[in-house]
Amino acid sequence: MPSSLHFDAVVIGAGAAGLFCAARAGQRGLGVLLIDHSPRVAEKIRISGGGRCNFTNRELDARAPQRHFVGANPQFARPALSRYTPQDFIALVQHHGIAFHEKHKGQLFCDRSAEDIIAMLLAECADGRVERWQPCQVKNVVFSASSRRESSAGSYQIDTERGTVEARSVVVATGGLSIPKIGATDFGYRLAQQFDLPLVERRPGLAPLTFDGAAWSPYAQLAGLALPVAISTGSKKTRTTFHEDLLFTHRGLSGPAVLQISSYWQPGTPIAIDLAPGVHLPEALALAKARSRKLIANELAALLPARLADAWAAQSTDWQRPVNEASDKALARLAERLGRWELAPTGTEGYKKAEVTLGGVDTRALSQHTLEAKAQPGLYFIGEVVDVAGWLGGYNFQWAWASAAACAQALAPA
Repeated sequence: MPSSLHFDAVVIGAGAAGLFCAARAGQRGLGVLLIDHSPRVAEKIRISGGGRCNFTNRELDARAPQRHFVGANPQFARPALSRYTPQDFIALVQHHGIAFHEKHKGQLFCDRSAEDIIAMLLAECADGRVERWQPCQVKNVVFSASSRRESSAGSYQIDTERGTVEARSVVVATGGLSIPKIGATDFGYRLAQQFDLPLVERRPGLAPLTFDGAAWSPYAQLAGLALPVAISTGSKKTRTTFHEDLLFTHRGLSGPAVLQISSYWQPGTPIAIDLAPGVHLPEALALAKARSRKLIANELAALLPARLADAWAAQSTDWQRPVNEASDKALARLAERLGRWELAPTGTEGYKKAEVTLGGVDTRALSQHTLEAKAQPGLYFIGEVVDVAGWLGGYNFQWAWASAAACAQALAPA
């Protein structure tokens, strides 16, 4: 086999984690081949953040990853997130002269375009002399154990559309199942199963929620309406709450609030929404009754978007009258419903709209310091393919950078 087809490491997947890992390993002196089945790199970066890439979050606390990450064991991510922080990635972005801004809640976006981050990662790969094959399908991966009994080392033969290559290490950075139209596949999970690594059940995360058509019909007319809410799900002990914007759609609910809660929502359970967070609704309606003769819907319009106020008042004849003529009981019921609108989603919009995949390669099978499979030397899993999923707001990208950096350091220790 020609020497050009021998590499220290083959990275499969040219998304955020794969590009960054390949670049850092190459810059540490390794011969790295980066392979992806898609003709274009980093499609998820390209479309993220409305095309401006929310590339990290200043508020990430590596000491408490459970605050911003979900999975069977969010603490698994702690070492990687501690060693490669948002400040480290920000320094790299600044080194490349990329202008950025903070939107809110620590979320950092490029001023110009997500293409700036992609160009930066490609430049980093070039600095590391990374060889890149795209588009190129990986057909098979085979491990050959070393004949030396005193060593657990071996090598991998990777059969691709461009021929077979050999490497000491294989890094799987193939992402999850989210947004199949940009190339998402289950390849990483199949490879994990091939090497007997356990998987945590996968499901869409950061996804819009859908509701039964008949039950949703009173609200379908509100499609396009957005407002700030407090949204929660779970029992008293496990309750999770977000304060974000909600968006009505024809089929259900979306917007940052719903995307966030969808990662915690369990099928068959309800969500609860406070449509007027920060407002003491019983007091507000009691004051309105004492001083106003306006319709209840008109009084509600001072607290909620007018379209929502009209739709809500239309649900009961008790609420379709002047506020001063309404009974105290009717107003109390209205305040309770608006402050805790409880409803049960029938599902999500699925992987086609999900921003992340929950579940994946079981973290118990991986080293939390190197991301290497404990029972399979030289095989690493990084980024979204692992059972670590972040909140909306740059956390998933930071996991990609951090897990890639930890892996690259293990591939080529200083």
